[in-house]
Amino acid sequence: MCRTHAAAEVAGGVNVQARELLPTNVIPRHYHVTLEPDFTKLTFDGTVVIDLDVADDSKTISLHTLELDIHDAKVLSGGETVSSSPTVSYNESTQTTTLEFGNAVAKGSKAQLEIKFTGQLNDKMAGFYRSTYKNPDGSEGIMAVTQMEPTDARRAFPCFDEPALKAEFTVTLISDNKLTCLSNMDVASEADVGANKKAVTFNKSPPMSTYLVAFIVGELNCIETNEFRVPVRVYAPPGQDINHGRFSLHLAAKTLAFYEKVFGIEFPLPKMDQVAIPDFAQGAMENWGLVTYRVVDLLLDEEGSGAATKERVAEVVQHELAHQWFGNLVTMDWWDGLWLNEGFATWASWYSCNVFYPEWKVWETYVTDNLQRALGLDSLRSSHPIEVPVNRADEINQIFDAISYSKGSCVLRMISTYLGEDVFLEGVRRYLKKHAYGNTETGDLWSALGEASGKSVEDVMDVWTKHVGFPVITVSEKEDNTIQVKQNRFLRTGDTKPEEDQVLFPVFLGLRTKDGVDTELTLSKREDNLKIPSGDFFKLNANHTGLYRTSYSPERLEKLGAAAKQGLLSVEDRAGMIADAGALASSGYQKTSGVLSLLKGFDAETEFVVWNELISRVSIVQSAWVFEDKAVRDGLEAFQRDLVSRQAHQKGWTFTEKDGHIEQQFKAMLFGNAGLCGDQVIIKAAKEMFTKYMAGDKSAIHPNIRGSVFSMALKYGGKDEYEAVLNFYRTSTNADERNTALRCLGRAKDPELIQRTLAMMFSGEVKDQDIYMPAAGLRSHPEGIEALFTWMTDNWDALVERLPPALSMLGTMVTICTSTYTTKEQLARVEKFFEGKNTNGFDKSLAQSLDAIRSKTSWIERDRDDVAAWVKENGYSA
Repeated sequence: MCRTHAAAEVAGGVNVQARELLPTNVIPRHYHVTLEPDFTKLTFDGTVVIDLDVADDSKTISLHTLELDIHDAKVLSGGETVSSSPTVSYNESTQTTTLEFGNAVAKGSKAQLEIKFTGQLNDKMAGFYRSTYKNPDGSEGIMAVTQMEPTDARRAFPCFDEPALKAEFTVTLISDNKLTCLSNMDVASEADVGANKKAVTFNKSPPMSTYLVAFIVGELNCIETNEFRVPVRVYAPPGQDINHGRFSLHLAAKTLAFYEKVFGIEFPLPKMDQVAIPDFAQGAMENWGLVTYRVVDLLLDEEGSGAATKERVAEVVQHELAHQWFGNLVTMDWWDGLWLNEGFATWASWYSCNVFYPEWKVWETYVTDNLQRALGLDSLRSSHPIEVPVNRADEINQIFDAISYSKGSCVLRMISTYLGEDVFLEGVRRYLKKHAYGNTETGDLWSALGEASGKSVEDVMDVWTKHVGFPVITVSEKEDNTIQVKQNRFLRTGDTKPEEDQVLFPVFLGLRTKDGVDTELTLSKREDNLKIPSGDFFKLNANHTGLYRTSYSPERLEKLGAAAKQGLLSVEDRAGMIADAGALASSGYQKTSGVLSLLKGFDAETEFVVWNELISRVSIVQSAWVFEDKAVRDGLEAFQRDLVSRQAHQKGWTFTEKDGHIEQQFKAMLFGNAGLCGDQVIIKAAKEMFTKYMAGDKSAIHPNIRGSVFSMALKYGGKDEYEAVLNFYRTSTNADERNTALRCLGRAKDPELIQRTLAMMFSGEVKDQDIYMPAAGLRSHPEGIEALFTWMTDNWDALVERLPPALSMLGTMVTICTSTYTTKEQLARVEKFFEGKNTNGFDKSLAQSLDAIRSKTSWIERDRDDVAAWVKENGYSA
C-alpha cells in the first residue's frame, strides 16, 4: 500500500500470545464469494462458501465479520448438509462471529461452510464500499470498490481475516449488464441472470491473504497494452480522461518485465489491472492483479502536471508492482512484519525508478526524502520498532507510517550497501523462491541474505528492526590523526535518559577521506578510536546510507562546509550533513546560530537536492518560531529570502523543453520559496500570471509553479483571489489541479476566509479522502494553526463519526490539527482536550504530536536568545 500525501507530509520482543487470533480448529483452503451490490439501497447481498480442513472436532466455527448481517449458515461434508441453523453470537471487540452448530464435524475431515449475508456499501473507504464521481453531464455516478488492508475484508464477506491464513479465491459478481466487473483474476465465465443482469465469475486465484482480495463493479473506461507477457490495463470512471492513464500503463508493463528479471520469478497472474478510484483513503493498494489508486496517483496529464507529480506517479506505480512479489507472493505472517512488505516495496520503487529514469537521480533525493522522514519520526520517544508488536485490529492501521515504509527501506538500503547490490538481490531471489505462496518472518529474509553473502546478516540487522530509535555518533578529534566516535540514542527532545540508551547499534561508519570510502568500518560498541588516513579531510556516513546522525565540533563543521565548496563531498553528503546539523541544533547538541551560519555559507551551492534540504532546514526553524516575537520571525523570513532570491532570479521562472526533470523542480522550488518569503519582483510576476490565468489564459502559469502562484495570490491578496481559486477548484475536472487549489486556500489569513476554508471540510464539497488538504495551507501561519485546533475541538464528534478511529485518517487529522503548536500553554490545551477521551486507533499519532510539540518548546527555550542575536548580528532585523 502506498501512503497518502497526508501521511507523507506528516510523518522489541514479540508476545504472540497477546495477539487476538481466531481459533485453529478449522483452516480455510478456498472461498467462493458471490456478491451483488445494490446502488439504490447502498447495500450488497452475498454468499460465501468456504472449503475447510477440520483440525479438531468442531461444533463451533469462529470467523471475522464487521457490519455484516448473517441470514443463514450451514456446514456441508461430502456434499451433504451436516448441520444448519446455528446459534450466532458476535464479539464486537474482536470483530468475530461464532457459529455454534448442533452436530460436530470430525477432525481430519473436509467440510464446507456456507453463509448468506448482507452488508453495507459504506462511505468509509473500507471493505466493499461506494465511491462517487461526476459524470461528464454533471450527474453523479457511483461504483462499488474495495479496500481490504489491513483488516477490512471482514466488512465484505465473513472470512478468516489474518495474513497467515492464505487460501484460494473464486469470485462471482452480479451486476447490471452495462457495468464492468473486475477482480484479482481474469474472467472465467459470464452468464445472463435476467432483469438485465449478469453474473461474472472469475478464475480461481493462487493462495493469497484476505487483505489482497479485490473486486470492483462500475462504469469504467479502459486502455490496454500488450507490451508485457500478459495484458496490462488502466481503468477509470467517466469524467476522467482515460488517456491520462497512458504513462502508468506503459510504465507498468515495463516494470513488470523488469521485476520478473530482477526477482527471478514470473508474475504469476493472467493479467494486471490498475484502476483510478475517486474515493480512496491511501495512495494506492497492491491487490494482486487489481491494483487500486487515488486518481492523482495513477492518471497523469503530462502536459498539465509538473515534474514532481510525474515522479510521484512513477514511484507509486513501481511501489505497488514490487508488492506483487514482495507482499503478495510472499507475505508476512502477521502485521508486526508489515515492514517486510512496505519497506521493501519502498526500496524497490526507488531502485527501479533509478534504473528507468537515471536522469532523475532519485538516490540523491532519497537522503532528503525517505531518510529524513525515517529519522524525523524515529527521533521521537513515541516512535516504535520496525518490527512492532500489534495485537488488535485498531492498532494495525497506525503502523502504516514512516517507520514501516521509510525506516524499513533505509535498513534495506543500508544492508544492500553493506552486502553489495548484486549479493543483496541474489538473497532476495532466494527468499522469494523459498517462500513463494507462503508466509514469512523477518528472520527468513536475514537467513536468505546470509546464505547469499556468507555473512551473519541477522546478528547485524536484528538490532535495527527489533529496537526503537537510532544513534547519534559524536566525533571528538584527538592528536595524531585520531578521532573518537561515540554512540548514544538520539531524541529530538534532547533529554535521553540512561535507561533509554542501553541499545548499542552496529553502525556502518562509511568513513570518507581523500583516499575514498572505507565501507568496512563498523562501530558495535559504545565508543572507539579511529585513525584517519593522511590529510585533514574526513567525513562519516559517506552518501548517508547509514541510519544515524553525526555530531561534529563547530570547527569541523566549518571545515566540512569548506570541503563542500572544494568538491570533496557528494551531493548526498552535503544534503545529509545539513540535515544532521539542523536536527542536532533542534535537540540541543549544537546552537541554532551555528547551523544558520552553516546554511548561509552554502549560498554558492548548485545542486537541487542540497538546496531542497537548505530550505527545509530554515523552514523547520521558522515553523518552530511561528508563535515567537514578530521581529525575529520577520528576520528569519528575510534570511531565507536573502538565501534564495539571488538563485531564483538567476535561474528564472520560465520553463523550456531544454530544462531537465531536476532543473524544472529546482526553478519551481526557488521561485516559490523566494516569493512566499516576500521577494517583491517574484510576487509581482506571480500576481500577473494569476490574473491572466484566471482570465482564461491557461498558458500563463506553468504546471511546475501553479501551487506557488496560487499560494502567493492568496497570501498577499484578499477576497477576490480567494474566490478565483475557489471557483477554479469547483470548475476544474483535473484532480491534480483541484488538489493544488485545495492545498492553497488555507494561505489566506483573513479571519472570514479562514472560516470559509474550515467550513469546506464538512461541506460535502470536499471528499472525505481530501479533508486534510485545506488544512495544509492553514498550517503556514499562526492564525490558521490556532483556527485548526479550535475547529477540531468544536467538531470532534462529527470528525470521529466521519473518520472512524479504526481507520487511518483520524490519526492524520489529529496530527495536522495539533502538531504545529510550539508552546507549553498550547501543549497543555491539547493534553486537556484529549484527557479522558478514548484514543484507541490514534493514540500513536497523538503521542507523536505531543512529542513534536515538546521538542519545539525545549528547543525555543534553549535557543530563543541565540536565534534573536544571530538574526540581529547578521542584519536581518532592526
